[in-house]
Amino acid sequence: MMKRLRVIISGGGTGGHIFPAVSIANAIRELQPEAEILFTGAEGRMEMQRVPAAGYKIVGLPVRGLLRPLWRIGNIKVLIDFYKSKKIALKTIKEFKPDVAVGVGGYASSATLNAAHEVGVPLLIQEQNSFAGLTNKTLAKKADRICVAYEGMERFFPKERIMLTGNPVRQGLLDPTLTKTESSAIFQLDPDLPTILLIGGSLGARTMNESVLGNLKLIAQSGVQLIWQTGANYFEKVQERLEQYGKPKNIYVTDFISRMEQAYKAADIVVSRAGASSISELCLLGKPSILVPSPNVAEDHQTHNAMALVKKNAAVMIKDEDAVKQLMPTAIRMANDKERLKEIGGNAYKMAFKDSALVIATEVIKLAKGK
Repeated sequence: MMKRLRVIISGGGTGGHIFPAVSIANAIRELQPEAEILFTGAEGRMEMQRVPAAGYKIVGLPVRGLLRPLWRIGNIKVLIDFYKSKKIALKTIKEFKPDVAVGVGGYASSATLNAAHEVGVPLLIQEQNSFAGLTNKTLAKKADRICVAYEGMERFFPKERIMLTGNPVRQGLLDPTLTKTESSAIFQLDPDLPTILLIGGSLGARTMNESVLGNLKLIAQSGVQLIWQTGANYFEKVQERLEQYGKPKNIYVTDFISRMEQAYKAADIVVSRAGASSISELCLLGKPSILVPSPNVAEDHQTHNAMALVKKNAAVMIKDEDAVKQLMPTAIRMANDKERLKEIGGNAYKMAFKDSALVIATEVIKLAKGK
């Protein structure tokens, strides 16, 4: 009888790490339904809710990110928490006995995969961004396989261990039964009018929200429609501002969109931060987009992500500092230019990777067999 596959997956902190991790787990289960999968994550971060909601067990670690600049005295406590987390991860690994450890980036990934390496567990890391994060760069020398989403990653990782796989995306995005008419109706919109989808991540993006609030009159008179995800952190303040200034009838506003496939289907153009998972989804769906890289991320990696598309005329980029003035006028202009949308969306689709999660899951199983 074949031994049941056991995999530990670690990472999180943002949806950009969690969605790929869950997609990989689902793909492993698709290939080997009896596989046992355990997650580790950072206590207090969103993975502690999202992973159980997806049907997987998770162990929380008291790990957190380094403070910038790195010489801040508070990093002493961060390092103490890291070693506490590594100790918990090591105990978890010895009890769970995984065949493979998978890291997708994020605070917990470093502690877990370093512990796994110490006891001889093969490692696979998945780097979502075009500019590698600190966690994955430090794990690279120990990893047996490094799955990446962009070309040219040998400047960060050993070339012989790199595999170009793309980023796993959320299941259900490619629902062939969805229609634009049905999806538009969900958001109380007219399917025949140009529609912009604006998303700033699950927590929201202040600059992008201000871009809308500062252009309410322009939007009201534009002849386009807007689906606006404000993010949970900004929803109440946005509602207060809309009550004060008046909400245009052609705006649908919400704090969070749980079924993104419906929003994508309704939209003709998407305005988004340039997180790796978001970009992978846009490419897979062939959606034209305006990308507004967050200035609050390590190594400015979202700008690197966006430029990978801009260089191939697969997206338009607007800097965060220019967004309040430029974003909505540009989005409205593009929403009415069907030829340009078709060209940019087509170029984005050429950059898409299909079945990334299954490709990575196959590599996980190979590593287990090699062990």
